[in-house]
Amino acid sequence: MAAKKIQINRAPVMTLWATVVAERLGYDSEAALSLGKAVAGLNAQSKGRRLGIYKPSGEQEVPKGKPKPTEPTFINLLGRPVPTLRTKKGLRAAIRGEVVESEPVEEYLAKKFGADLAEVRNAMETVARSFEPEALAAQAFGLYEKFRPQIPEGTRGWGAAGELDLGLVQRLAKPQPKVIKVRKSTGAGASRRSKGGGR
Repeated sequence: MAAKKIQINRAPVMTLWATVVAERLGYDSEAALSLGKAVAGLNAQSKGRRLGIYKPSGEQEVPKGKPKPTEPTFINLLGRPVPTLRTKKGLRAAIRGEVVESEPVEEYLAKKFGADLAEVRNAMETVARSFEPEALAAQAFGLYEKFRPQIPEGTRGWGAAGELDLGLVQRLAKPQPKVIKVRKSTGAGASRRSKGGGR
């Protein structure tokens, strides 16, 4: 049976993959969703500025009389530093001080992937689990580059849908070493040797 191929743009694919990677690195599911969305958003901003779609943003000044916002802690995910804050709900990504909540990210992924979400997530989780966390952290973006949907270069590809091949995703899983079980001898010969040893 041929592996499924899905037409989808890159943003939700990166969001889901970054979420799966974050979970493999030990973050809880809600924090992982927040981090995943932030990574995709930061990546889109960077690409948009490179293509001239977005203008570079300057430093935002804090109005006088307002308390200075809490300094974020940066977490590296898919090769991109993500600013985070510790909230009442736990760790969350925070872009320009605005917390990225997990619930809207869940809704976003459900809408973009539809009925294929569980199957795509399962394929990505299989890949993530095949790597040790430290190795996955180092290779996560490189793996994404191998399976991300192919789209036209430049502004023509901005927001365009491409093909996500689940067969390709699954083939990126690192082969696991085979465990060979050695059975202990329980034959008559072993029993005789045991008895003879007591003489």
